[in-house]
Amino acid sequence: MPVQRFRSSVLYSYSTLNWFTAFVMIAFHVGAVMALLHFSWTAVAAAVAFHWLAVGLGISLGYHRLHTHRGYKTSKAFEYFLAMCGTLTLEGGPMFWVATHRVHHQHSDTDGDPHTPRDGGFWAHIGWILFGDTHHNNTELMAKYAPDLAADPFYRRLNTYHYLPLIVLGVAMLALGGWPLVYWTIFFRVCFGLHATWLVNSATHMWGSRRFNTHDDSRNSWWVALLTFGEGWHNNHHAHPVSARHGLAWYEFDVSWITLRALDAIGVVRDLKVAKIRRVPQTEAA
Repeated sequence: MPVQRFRSSVLYSYSTLNWFTAFVMIAFHVGAVMALLHFSWTAVAAAVAFHWLAVGLGISLGYHRLHTHRGYKTSKAFEYFLAMCGTLTLEGGPMFWVATHRVHHQHSDTDGDPHTPRDGGFWAHIGWILFGDTHHNNTELMAKYAPDLAADPFYRRLNTYHYLPLIVLGVAMLALGGWPLVYWTIFFRVCFGLHATWLVNSATHMWGSRRFNTHDDSRNSWWVALLTFGEGWHNNHHAHPVSARHGLAWYEFDVSWITLRALDAIGVVRDLKVAKIRRVPQTEAA
């Protein structure tokens, strides 16, 4: 029996297409195009709101800064809420996402990194999803990389059935506003969120500036940061992975950090970890 692990070898990975994943990706992108043919300001506003809920809260605050790096503390109830929001992105369950990202940090831009652009920009952006090992529902394997989440029955169940919250939301949108609302809040919103998040894997390891001399290719990208609520300050993040604040300079707009400060002020989160740097080192241009 072959050993199950993360691989980054293009020679291996491009040999087999994950047909089910490819079908789902094509279907969602077709639905996103249908959204453009059924334009509605109400539907667009709802899609923007759910994008913030799913990517801003679910991925940036939840899967990334809390569940993966434990950059702050909060109640179990709010932690679970953020994880539920994260499943609305179609990026897998919390254990899968956390495990993948921790492996990325451990092997960043070296052999073993699940999505390094050194295997090609297309691979880093979407190729690793279409051709890489599929472990979205492999809760037992993910437990090896995310034992802290695996110890909680809630996360194990949510990881296995991560697709259910999105299905429930889709049915609710269909009942409330018909297919136009589904096209925008499910298909278009999910596709936009996927590509925005994937840009952190691809673009911010290829283009941008480097404030810190890290042992990888991570870079800061202001435009990716705008699309992902502050996740584009990726070189800052790789230099200080536990820091809940990614935009370390006044001009680095970090919506998630602003959100965390507001939540801290009202007592929802606490013990925010922030990188302490005496001065901002000279930025190295791309």
